[in-house]
Amino acid sequence: MKSTFVASMKKSLIQLHIAVLLWGFTGVLGKAITLSAPVLVWYRMLLTALLLFFIISYRKQWIKIEKAHLKKMAWVGILMGLHWVAFYAAIKFSNASIALVCLSTASIFTSLLDHLFNKTKRDNIELFLGLLAIVGVYCIYQFQLSFGLGILFGVIAAILSAVFTVINKKVAGIYPARTTVFYEMSIGLLLLTCLMPFAFYATPNTSLIPQEYDWIWLLILSLCCTVWAQSLAVTALSKLSSFTVTLSVNMEPVYGILLAFLFFNENKELHPGFYIGMGLILLTVIIQVIRIIFQHKKEILPN
Repeated sequence: MKSTFVASMKKSLIQLHIAVLLWGFTGVLGKAITLSAPVLVWYRMLLTALLLFFIISYRKQWIKIEKAHLKKMAWVGILMGLHWVAFYAAIKFSNASIALVCLSTASIFTSLLDHLFNKTKRDNIELFLGLLAIVGVYCIYQFQLSFGLGILFGVIAAILSAVFTVINKKVAGIYPARTTVFYEMSIGLLLLTCLMPFAFYATPNTSLIPQEYDWIWLLILSLCCTVWAQSLAVTALSKLSSFTVTLSVNMEPVYGILLAFLFFNENKELHPGFYIGMGLILLTVIIQVIRIIFQHKKEILPN
């Protein structure tokens, strides 16, 4: 019985780390796809929504969503769409490594915003870590001035990620993950469709038609990095604690940066100041992880 349990836990951990690795590929794919950030995200949300529609229909998993919950899903979908546009814009205006390092500050912003949105007790240590992460971003900006616009979009992406994560907590677990993601993708897609004329007005030369290998990368991005990764993560979450999941997901930027170094040799584009800033940001993540570990031990130990 014990061996079966251990095997099940190992399988769940493997599933989770595969999901995190797939999420790490989003930065590499974002750089490989030639489309502009808004058009790229539009296709990602369209393909993901279509894939989920067919999966849910085939499995007959349609369920009714309460109006109040649908409103929260709508906000999450809108913010997620804007988050992805900012994230891929960061890649286009700088590179995948810088975008991912800036995105890694999202966990700190989430902690800070959770206090504001959910009226939790203010944590001065988390406030300090947030400031330290901002110093890290400033160091990257100071030594990579040519990537300034990309860094700005990266920070915006991190803040938007933090906001929709906090909102998403209120509907997570109430409905099946595929159903929730389908509605979020569909509503985000609707918003982007409405905003697309403005994007074309701002950049008239923007191409709407994917070129060369773009279709392949878009399908991989939607099927593997969104639908499949989400399914793996949800399956693993049913066996693992949220504590374990939180620690594992912190590896996403690390995987993404290593993949960017491997596929695009981005390490040759980066100033030593990038590594100073990345070190400060990673330090905030490590400190936060240590705090989570101690809090977790405190909760499970008997009084």
